[in-house]
Amino acid sequence: MAQEKPIIEANGVSFSYGDVPALTNLSFSVKAGEYVGVIGPNGGGKTTLIKILLGLLRPTEGKVTVLGEAVGSLSERHLIGYVPQRITHSAVEFPATVREIVESGRTAKLGLWHRLGVVDRQAVQAAMERTQISHLQSRRLARLSGGERQRVFIARALAAEPKILILDEPTVGVDVATQEKFFTFLKELNKEHGITIIFVTHEIDVIAQEATVVLCLNHGLVCYGAPNTFIKEEYMERLYGQTMKFVSHNH
Repeated sequence: MAQEKPIIEANGVSFSYGDVPALTNLSFSVKAGEYVGVIGPNGGGKTTLIKILLGLLRPTEGKVTVLGEAVGSLSERHLIGYVPQRITHSAVEFPATVREIVESGRTAKLGLWHRLGVVDRQAVQAAMERTQISHLQSRRLARLSGGERQRVFIARALAAEPKILILDEPTVGVDVATQEKFFTFLKELNKEHGITIIFVTHEIDVIAQEATVVLCLNHGLVCYGAPNTFIKEEYMERLYGQTMKFVSHNH
């Protein structure tokens, strides 16, 4: 049987902001259904990598393919869901209900000028049920907690029925109890629904317990593999420029 093609593949990717390099000769591949934790120092290229995977930036050198297509010409962009690090104040105050926000995610699949049909409304309802926010559907975003807002934006991404979900430090500013529920929820999405997850974080100990694969990034690839392979002082020093000791905290 032929080996399944990676759902994401980067080959020799470099990117510079003017004369300042952000990524250098980065190569890695992600299999369908993997849960990838991306870690690295501030300014190490994590945000740049996300923008490239989303097709917002084009590599200076190299190539990225997503779902077998060059990311810049991906025909079905709704298959990549994205949850940003912070929800802007204007978004929080926008006078829309939770259901309306989740429905806007379905628009990414349909296009701006298409009305939601029965199948689309079913997909929206399923996304809210999967994220356990159906009881909040008539409320405004400003009346929700930080954890509830994150679930709303994940539901918005899921409404388009993506195969890949990219999350940029979604637990920043969220309390520990909410974080634990959130990670449990992500595992369910990954294992039960087969959604490939790319999770960017600074929480090394957490991602070591949650992810199936860890990508250590500091402008270039420091290491890429199972969590227990990267928790070594040599990698931490290459990532953060100093010797660090790793202390694991069990949930």
